[in-house]
Parts: sequence; C-alpha cells; structure tokens
Amino acid sequence: MRLASLFATAAAAAALCGGCDLGKITVNTTAKVLLRAQPSLQMESDYELAHQAIPGTLKTVEGFWVVNPDNEILTNLLTEAYCQYGTAFVEDDWEVAKFAKDLEATEYHNTRATKMFTRCLNYALRTLGPRWQKELFGSDDQVRKLIKDTSGSKRTAMMWAGVALGSMVNHNSSRMEMLGHVATVDAIMHRVIELDAKHAPANKIHAALPHIALGMLLTSRPKALGGQPDAAKAEFLLAGQITGGKMLLPSVLMAYRVGLANNDQKLFHDTLKTVMETDPAIWPEQRLANEVAHRKARRYLKHERELFQ
Repeated sequence: MRLASLFATAAAAAALCGGCDLGKITVNTTAKVLLRAQPSLQMESDYELAHQAIPGTLKTVEGFWVVNPDNEILTNLLTEAYCQYGTAFVEDDWEVAKFAKDLEATEYHNTRATKMFTRCLNYALRTLGPRWQKELFGSDDQVRKLIKDTSGSKRTAMMWAGVALGSMVNHNSSRMEMLGHVATVDAIMHRVIELDAKHAPANKIHAALPHIALGMLLTSRPKALGGQPDAAKAEFLLAGQITGGKMLLPSVLMAYRVGLANNDQKLFHDTLKTVMETDPAIWPEQRLANEVAHRKARRYLKHERELFQ
C-alpha cells in the first residue's frame, strides 16, 4: 500500500508540472525509499536467502538508474552494492571452487568477480567525475596528483574505487598490466585514511574498509616478493578496533592471510576459533557481514591441515 501511495503521489506531481518526466519523478521518490530500506539486507541472517535475492534486487535498482542516471542516491547504492556483492557472494563461490580444486568453476567465478568489481568501479567513477574517469589510468604523476587533490566530499566514492580496483588486481594477478595498479590502490587508501583522520566517517564499516583493503594489499604477495604480513596484521587489527570488535571479517582475513604468510598456525586456528565462538548477531545492524565471516572461518578451519601441511 505504501509503495502504491508513493507512485500515486509521483503521478499527481507529474500532472501538476505538465511536461515533467514521470519516470524520473517516480525514480527520485523510489530511490529515497530504497535508501531507507537498505538496512533490511544488512541485517539478514540467512546467507543463502541474501545470495539468491541480491542479483534480482541489483538489476531492479539498476533499471531505475537507467531511467535517471543522474540520481546520486541510486549511483551510490549501486557502487556499494556491486562491491559488496562481489566480495560477499561471488568471491565466496570462487573460494569454494578453489578449495574443491574445480578449475573450470574457479575460472568462471574469477571472471564474474572481475565483472562485478568493474561495475563497482564504473559507478564510483561516475560520482568522482570526468577528471577521475580520464586520469585514473594515466601517468604515475597524474594519478598521484589526482588522488591528492580529491577532497573529503568524494571520500566514499574514492574508497569504493580503490576497493574495486584492488579486487580487480587480486583476480587478475597474472596480468602484468593489472599489477601496475597496486601503487594506485595503496595511494587511494592512504588518502582516504588521511581524510578520515580529520573527519571520521559515522559509518564504522566505511571507516574500517580502507584498513582491510590495505591488509589485503600487503598480503597479496609472498614475503619473498615484497609481501608485508606483519604490517597487514596491524591494519586488520585496527579495522577490528574501529568497529569495537563487532565486525568479524577483519579477524578472519587476518587469520587466513597473515597466518599463512607467516606460517603461524596458532594465529590461524585460535583466531578463527574465537570468531566461530562469537555470535554473528553481536552486531545486528551488520548481521549479514558477520554471517559471511562465519562462513569463511568455517571453511578455513575445515581445510586447516592441508593449508599447513
């Protein structure tokens, strides 16, 4: 009834303004409802329900965006949604395939992950504007100046651009041209953290993500090739502290990535065991993220012997 009322209101408004675009008016009204409804998904406790529901929801929101691509609310929702869908669900399918040693499925989900993060990046670049769209893949000097010149008003879009680009590098690590973007991701995240030191974001997830991204980046290579697992551990711990220990994913990633890099089975086992003993409802507003963390922790513990043989 409420949604029907919104459409009726939008139609009445269109009638009053004569030549107004009814589709855009409807989208602008609906976008505000979608923003208010976003916590419903973040609070979901059933991983499979979310896994199956999100693709349809994404395409519905994207359909609204096609009607009015200038709607900032929809652009921001799609930016975050594609990065989070890629991380929580497509990468999860990719990991399952890797542990099962199913090469065909691994490649399939790897390609899908790249596509999801590319969409996230494209939406972030739309918010960041023409200069970012033109210079992000320019010379090193151009990129450094571009990032340095970006103000706090573009902080979150810049963060998602960095998350997306870093994830694309992770899924295409055999391509030399992609590895060249590691320095860009590093610079983006340090700029975001610099901006956060002046004005900390109210959203604790957004405040923690740059540190998680740096932790991932610092463990993207073996120690012999420049990886820095100890520095990564510090970043993961800081991400956990920012959320008051309520976000479980930093601990899971620290256990897996730092534990393996340092051959530290005790860190691996004890940290994941603590995660599994923590109720994912410890942070009701981010229940789904903690369900994802539990799912990963369970998988890693199941394969502990082969990982440390």
